[in-house]
Amino acid sequence: MNIPEDKKIILFDGVCNLCNDAVIFIIKHDKNDQFRFASLQSEIGRKLLEERNIDPNYLDSIILIEPGVAWYEKSDAALEISSDLSGICQSLKIFKFLPKGLRDAVYKGIANNRYKWFGKKESCMIPTPELKTKFLD
Repeated sequence: MNIPEDKKIILFDGVCNLCNDAVIFIIKHDKNDQFRFASLQSEIGRKLLEERNIDPNYLDSIILIEPGVAWYEKSDAALEISSDLSGICQSLKIFKFLPKGLRDAVYKGIANNRYKWFGKKESCMIPTPELKTKFLD
């Protein structure tokens, strides 16, 4: 498994339409090519979870891994990701001032309803040839 040491890794629910759309959004706004992606359901996603002592069946949060630094989940992950994106996305970091419990409650509400509101795929997204280099395998 080829895990780059100089890239931040985003683990996402590969069958969630909202999560897949978020990945495409992140790629479009990742002007400095900082991120790589893997689904939580993939072999590499499960391995990265296990290395951090996170239950590999845990699929209710986006996970951001900064190699050699830390890992983040839920609203912390979303805000850390947004602060590294171009444009107006960086302004979302203002929400870090809200209590983590409140931010995570909102995140959990969306996560718990994501399939109902946005739908679910039968299998994980297969990246286009243009995007393939952004995904770990």
